[in-house]
Amino acid sequence: MADEKDLEKDQNIDTEAFSEEEEKKKEGREAAPDKDSSSEEEKAEDKKEQEAEASEEHNEATSSDKGPEDTKEDEYEGSKPDPRDRQIEELTDKYKRLFAEFDNFRKRTDAEKASMYDEGERYVISKLLSVVDNFERAMASVPEDLKASAYVDGIEKIYRAFTDLLNELGVTPIEAVGKEFDSNYHNAVMHIEDEDAGENMVVEEFQKGYMFRDKVLRYSMVKVAN
Repeated sequence: MADEKDLEKDQNIDTEAFSEEEEKKKEGREAAPDKDSSSEEEKAEDKKEQEAEASEEHNEATSSDKGPEDTKEDEYEGSKPDPRDRQIEELTDKYKRLFAEFDNFRKRTDAEKASMYDEGERYVISKLLSVVDNFERAMASVPEDLKASAYVDGIEKIYRAFTDLLNELGVTPIEAVGKEFDSNYHNAVMHIEDEDAGENMVVEEFQKGYMFRDKVLRYSMVKVAN
């Protein structure tokens, strides 16, 4: 019996030892792939570093092989203007020129329109001046005994209405008699010698002159003394 127990005990010990050895072998096999994978990663990194170093050496060798002419060619190619930039500049310059021409045309057209309007006003008003002249001649020829009549009073009212209208439009008479002759406003049609009058003085007005705003609408027709 004792021998059988000892035999069983030895078998159990051998079985446990065998199990431990199997487990160790298994653990060794499991650890082996980890070591292999880490070694592969290290090899890949070393390979990348070697390739990077080789690339840098190649670039340095290539740049050192280039002469001054090659360097100038590279600089020329880098400084060469883009044809699109030139086209943009040409189109921009063309746009600016067209805009300036149109702006000048608009200003010129506005000035022409304004001048045409002023000329139209001057033309119409100049035609009305002859009517005013006729009223003045009519009133100057009225006899003294008829000046208080209703007929003459009506003529004077129409005359004042005309002159008020002209004044509203910017038409004002030019002062002549008793003023020194000025060719900018007066038109001398007669000269006389008069000791009582001053030199180059207007002594008589044959036709009244008028200003339209800041321009002469009609020159005064006058007689000048001395």
